[in-house]
Amino acid sequence: MNFSSTLSLFKNRQHLIFISAALLCLAPFMSSPMALVLGFTLASLGWVPSQWDLSAFTKKLLSYSIIGLGFGINLDAAIEASSNNLGLIIGSIIFTLLLGWILTKALKFDPTTGHLIASGTAICGGSAIAAVAPAINARSDQTATALACVFVLNSVALFLFPALGQLLNMSQYEFGVWSAIAIHDTSSVVGAASAYGDEALKTATTIKLARALWIIPIALISAMLFGGNKRKMSIPYFIGFYCLAIATAYVLPQFQGVYDTLFMMSKRTLVLCLFLIGAGITVQKMRASGPKPLLLGVMLWAAIASSSLGYILYFQ
Repeated sequence: MNFSSTLSLFKNRQHLIFISAALLCLAPFMSSPMALVLGFTLASLGWVPSQWDLSAFTKKLLSYSIIGLGFGINLDAAIEASSNNLGLIIGSIIFTLLLGWILTKALKFDPTTGHLIASGTAICGGSAIAAVAPAINARSDQTATALACVFVLNSVALFLFPALGQLLNMSQYEFGVWSAIAIHDTSSVVGAASAYGDEALKTATTIKLARALWIIPIALISAMLFGGNKRKMSIPYFIGFYCLAIATAYVLPQFQGVYDTLFMMSKRTLVLCLFLIGAGITVQKMRASGPKPLLLGVMLWAAIASSSLGYILYFQ
């Protein structure tokens, strides 16, 4: 067997293993943390097909999955959860961005990368970074560093938060609010909340997407502060379709059986999304960013997680 045939055989096996693992993530027994670890393992072993654009596919699948979740959200409950936590949402965003600016100065860290990490922590992880980066003319390496930092912390949150919630005996509602405020990416918020329970999932998704709406004003303000181009910002349009799904389920309740099916299917595809996200994380990527970005990310994350937890448990 020549080298070309050997390489072709390896690629075929690689594809088969990866596709089989992806299909396994749709099984009912697969949890979000398990899917993330499985994807990370395949990436570390070099079994992720390099010629496939997994990032673009994951982004689309995540958007569709979140829209599907909207069919399982009660409109009255969504309005109540968002309005009751509006102060916490706005306060946490302002607090995180200001603290990010202070810590970036203190660490003598690159201000552009520091702002991207702070924006991702303040709003919704990778989506916020992707929206703010072009608005402030961030370089690709600065964007990649911020994304790598957020992805690592998201992975930790997926395991850590449900365990802490159980340890603190948090209610479904309390955990949903906390995960929506303290976890970066929507995918990890949904993954952690779904591991805690359906009510936590619905609360977390609603509040997280209400928080994600702040991408637009933050990107505009960032463009003005950094002298960037506000026309280059990326707007997450799936949030609008998510709201439309909630409204549809409210106006046409006679199709509740269909909505329940869509909601359950979306929960499974979200597990697949976590697998694909894990497949994009490698030890090499984590090492390449160096200690300062991760240090900044951990400090911001610890500050917003602890302060929001204290507020939810003692003042809400």
